[in-house]
Amino acid sequence: MTDKLKVGVIGATGMVGQRFVTLLANHPWFEISALAASGKSAGRTYEEAVRGRWKMAADIPDKCKKMKVLDASEVEKVASLVDFVFCAISLDKAATIALEEAYAKAETPVVSNNGSCRWIPDVPMIIPEINPSHMQLINDQKKRLGTKRGFIAVKPNCSIQSYVPPLTPLLCFEPEVVVATTYQAISGAGKNFADWPEMTDNVIPYIAGEEEKSEQEPLKIWGTYKNGAIEKAKAPLITTQCIRVPVTDGHTAAVFVKFKNKPTKEQILECWNSYKSPSPVLPGSPDKFITYFEEPDRPQVRIDRDIYNGMGICVGRLREDAFFDYKFVGLSHNTLRGAAGGAVLTAELLTNAGYITKKQ
Repeated sequence: MTDKLKVGVIGATGMVGQRFVTLLANHPWFEISALAASGKSAGRTYEEAVRGRWKMAADIPDKCKKMKVLDASEVEKVASLVDFVFCAISLDKAATIALEEAYAKAETPVVSNNGSCRWIPDVPMIIPEINPSHMQLINDQKKRLGTKRGFIAVKPNCSIQSYVPPLTPLLCFEPEVVVATTYQAISGAGKNFADWPEMTDNVIPYIAGEEEKSEQEPLKIWGTYKNGAIEKAKAPLITTQCIRVPVTDGHTAAVFVKFKNKPTKEQILECWNSYKSPSPVLPGSPDKFITYFEEPDRPQVRIDRDIYNGMGICVGRLREDAFFDYKFVGLSHNTLRGAAGGAVLTAELLTNAGYITKKQ
């Protein structure tokens, strides 16, 4: 793509917004033309707005340092500068829905990292390597919103990325019950250890709202399109516990599975190794979606979370269980695959399919 699409980042000063900024700095299809946040950051340069709270290892991209931060609530102004936006702003649910729909009605597609719109029936919740066909919901959504090119698409919660991808190739064996315990990094709360010293040498066995998302969102991802909505998958029954652990980045899941048709270990490994994504290869696609480690002490967060630029899924420790059929451990990078990187990949998918285009 020689003529890049102009993109805005809504919520650009937060941790996920910062991740968007770094990911888009040298993107082959997209270029940042607007950075927006709450009114308290508006009018300052981006460098000033994030001073003292820049959380990325990479420096602020030079192009963005002197860009003036816009007020995200000035929808028409921001929309006039971009072809589409990524949204990672931190508002309550009603305010988030209102803001994202305002951008969509301003004929500006929204690819959202927020959870607020995930259960609106005609909003697709996409993992490109799993359910790209859910893009067809956009046509129904445009009718509801009365738009020609504006819509909202969302990525799912970061907590499910470490176990939904490994379970997807195994759906042919009809999993009936899944028990997943996730051990989630502090960046999932938008924090680092300097912000959150209470997490040092600590484990917190509760993350508000996370277990409900972890149990229900996979069923929409595995669901089927019917009459302008996604009919949730009826199985498996999923129960989870979500625990915050003292790790910077990377969500780990300990998963137990009971199947209706129990596969062999060799069949599971073959399913993982040979899984073919229904998505086209995109700039942000990992070279391999699912990587299985034979070593008994892998995957490990510190050495494996960045596999394929943080967009690959790691799996290990597959073995039979005394009560369930099998158990395994999964790992995903929560701010790359699970947040900004997953949203950028979704935007690439939507661009490739013609849903995101240049404004005329």
